[in-house]
Amino acid sequence: MKKVISASRRTDLVAFFPDWLSSVFKEEKAQVYGPSGHTYTVDLNPQTVHTVVLWSKNFSNLIENCYYLKDILKKYDQVYMHFTVTGLGGTFIEQGVPSFSEALLQLDHLIKIAGKPERISVRFDPVVYWEEEGKVKSNLIFFKKLAPELSTHGIKDVRFSFAQWYRKAKRRAAKYGFSYVDPSQDEKKEAARFLVQIAQRWDLNLYSCSQNFLTEVPGICPSACIDGFFLQSLHPAREPAAKRKDKSQRKECRCTESLDIGSYTQFCPHSCLYCYANPKI
Repeated sequence: MKKVISASRRTDLVAFFPDWLSSVFKEEKAQVYGPSGHTYTVDLNPQTVHTVVLWSKNFSNLIENCYYLKDILKKYDQVYMHFTVTGLGGTFIEQGVPSFSEALLQLDHLIKIAGKPERISVRFDPVVYWEEEGKVKSNLIFFKKLAPELSTHGIKDVRFSFAQWYRKAKRRAAKYGFSYVDPSQDEKKEAARFLVQIAQRWDLNLYSCSQNFLTEVPGICPSACIDGFFLQSLHPAREPAAKRKDKSQRKECRCTESLDIGSYTQFCPHSCLYCYANPKI
């Protein structure tokens, strides 16, 4: 069975390592430094790859064909994209990320590259709350602007979660004087109901990523961000993909098996304050 390649949950390869990404797809193999420190090689021969799943907050390098990345990816049967748009790009929370309006300009290009809007999932992820000038603020309201744009483009699937303040992220918030707020589960469910109302108005599918308590809210389904069943249905030849749960992911994650070619040593410069992957910021 052909494998699904993830590029990458661990870092933004498209935005910051397009030269490396283009090189490994051209050479059809990647050496990866895994989370536990071991290295492994991934075969990227198109005959062995079902789908290439790209994750990014900025696909401009792909759109502009930097290092011939767009051309090289054409030899693969299917490219699926997770595009993160939170509305916080260019703010002090996501300093290295394109602004909301700049991100939306990429949608038409991505649909053309993917071949159909069903091969694009937009991640309104994470939803962040913070205190500023005595008031609690959030990016939640941006979903009102995002939803109609997605609907107009034929993009149906939206994934979201609420920021999880792991120890690294808490230290970073303290370092930069960021007064994050972590609402209760009940408050998060209420916010999720707000998202559902908007999603239903624009005929969008809303999925919660690794926060299954949110599925208690009608209209929210648990997310398998890499979903072998769905990728098989989208594949040009309907070739089978792995459908077993990926045991290397978090307990609540419903993703099916894939091989990630990103390394935590490829530090992401987006500088998002809530990030728990990059120890350099």
